[in-house]
Amino acid sequence: MNKIQLGTSDLHVTPICLGTMTFGEQVNEANSHSILSRSLERGVNFIDTAEMYAVPPKAETFQTTEKIVGNWLEKNPGARDKLLIATKVCGPSRGMNWIRNGSPDLTGADIIAACEGSLKRLKTDVIDLYQLHWPTRNVPMFGNMYYDPSKDNAALTSMHAQLEALQTLVKAGKVRAIGLSNETPYGVHEFVRVAEQYGLPRVATVQNVYCLINRCLETGLDETMHRLGVSLLAYSPLGFGLLTGKYDASGITGPGAPVGARISSYESVRKQRWGRPDSLAAARRYNALAKEYGFTPTQMALAFCYTKWQVASTIIGVTSVAQLDEDIDALGTTLPPELLQKIDAVRWEIRDPAV
Repeated sequence: MNKIQLGTSDLHVTPICLGTMTFGEQVNEANSHSILSRSLERGVNFIDTAEMYAVPPKAETFQTTEKIVGNWLEKNPGARDKLLIATKVCGPSRGMNWIRNGSPDLTGADIIAACEGSLKRLKTDVIDLYQLHWPTRNVPMFGNMYYDPSKDNAALTSMHAQLEALQTLVKAGKVRAIGLSNETPYGVHEFVRVAEQYGLPRVATVQNVYCLINRCLETGLDETMHRLGVSLLAYSPLGFGLLTGKYDASGITGPGAPVGARISSYESVRKQRWGRPDSLAAARRYNALAKEYGFTPTQMALAFCYTKWQVASTIIGVTSVAQLDEDIDALGTTLPPELLQKIDAVRWEIRDPAV
């Protein structure tokens, strides 16, 4: 696979990144290791994880995914030199008391301590890309649509202080580059401005949702990232499975709904943007288009991300080696202009139901 530079950093990654949030919940350790080995064999040089994983988040599986990845690295000593590893520090953990006692803040000390923990679990000396999993400030995210300035809290740790903590990690050789996740245009602009003004690490990436049923990135954030030289890591390209077609006939929880799939298996996921009736209705429209043009829904949804100028690397999450191979095989698929026009026409009609 060709390599893509992430932002202005010295990191060069494949256009496919292996996401690992299923490891430790839907996928046991042995199968996780098989997926990791096959991914490396297929040429993927980029792995993304997080201290919060597995997903859905809960106390019993908190930090489990990093441990699984670390155990695989230990068993495959030659693998680390071939890979770039990204992980994330949780943002404010309200409602998740097992993460920093449910703190509403993410301080510089929290960032440094979390990084030290991730390094130990991953059994590595350096994290190639260290990301803030979600903003500390008041921001509409994870299905919330509207910014409410009355909820702002000036007492929370500033971007400047967080960048200073990240600079400490970079100078110590524990982190090579930094990134954001679930960010807004303002957040990206401000992190870059503060970094440039004070000589602090410049963000290389933003990891945000991007798929056929959520293209909100294209309403302004894509311009921000392009002009500032920040790369997109697109997550949920298959819309938590809605864009594979597996829910088309049965619905999310009806008779015949796929057993073990994320949305049908976890009530907490169904309550999120992916479980909305409008999200499934939109996915069915796109999946029908794929079949009309001779593609599987998975092929079309992934090819859409793989070929968009906005995307540096697409994060794929799988539960089997077979799914991994299917997702990687979709690389190189070209969608005809007529199909892309029809995709845009559907979006114009129904917009982004999984926002």
